[in-house]
Amino acid sequence: MINFDEEIKKFHPSLEVDEAEDAIYNNNTTDLTDIMVEMMKESKESR
Repeated sequence: MINFDEEIKKFHPSLEVDEAEDAIYNNNTTDLTDIMVEMMKESKESR
């Protein structure tokens, strides 16, 4: 029978997961909120 507590103690996340996490968090893409903020700034400046 599998002892899940022992298996969890042995668990170490793979490097691929850590690398993917870093890539996701460091990804600086423009989203809809960024576009809306920029449009509002331009609108205020043109007045």
